[in-house]
Amino acid sequence: MKKRYLSIVLFLALVSVAVLSSFKSIQPAAVSNGYTIGDVATDFKLKNVDGKMVSLSDYKDAKGFIVIFTCNTCPYAVASEDRINALDKEYKSKGFPVIAINPNNPEVQPDDTFAKMQEKAKEKQFTFPYLYDESQSIYAKYGATKTPHVYLLQKEKGKHIVKYIGAIDDNVRDASAVKVPFLANAVDELLAGKEVSVKETKAIGCSVKQ
Repeated sequence: MKKRYLSIVLFLALVSVAVLSSFKSIQPAAVSNGYTIGDVATDFKLKNVDGKMVSLSDYKDAKGFIVIFTCNTCPYAVASEDRINALDKEYKSKGFPVIAINPNNPEVQPDDTFAKMQEKAKEKQFTFPYLYDESQSIYAKYGATKTPHVYLLQKEKGKHIVKYIGAIDDNVRDASAVKVPFLANAVDELLAGKEVSVKETKAIGCSVKQ
């Protein structure tokens, strides 16, 4: 009886070790998913709210792009809408247009359907493309986890190089309380021919609805 008990204990211990080892082995992959600073971001082709397909390659004269993963529903995304419009107004003419992408699954968040995106774009008078990541493949490729989540790209020899990842600024809840406009600072530095000094910040928002 004692031997049987010891055998059971030993078996359970071995199973626990195997499970823990398996868990540890998948952790690095989960953390390393998505782009990091200096990576080359591949192009995409997604449907805009006007029904047309949009790619980065459509912007022949662009110096880079402000890619923002956002949505209709997250309070943090809603609080950022006017700021995103302002960023596009400020930097599109300087070669860095905004490209907004909705990564959410409308089956999980019904107010993030394509039709609702069209309503949102019209209501807020978006001056930038608002694209639908229907397959949810682009946000996953980028590694976006929040809405909003920013990726600043610079065009170098025909490639789109990631220069900044994170938040628009240091106060996603209240635009009037912003002290450090991380994204605007990064774009200004690129326009001045400088290296981005703050390359990454923490994106604060709602989790992407898968």
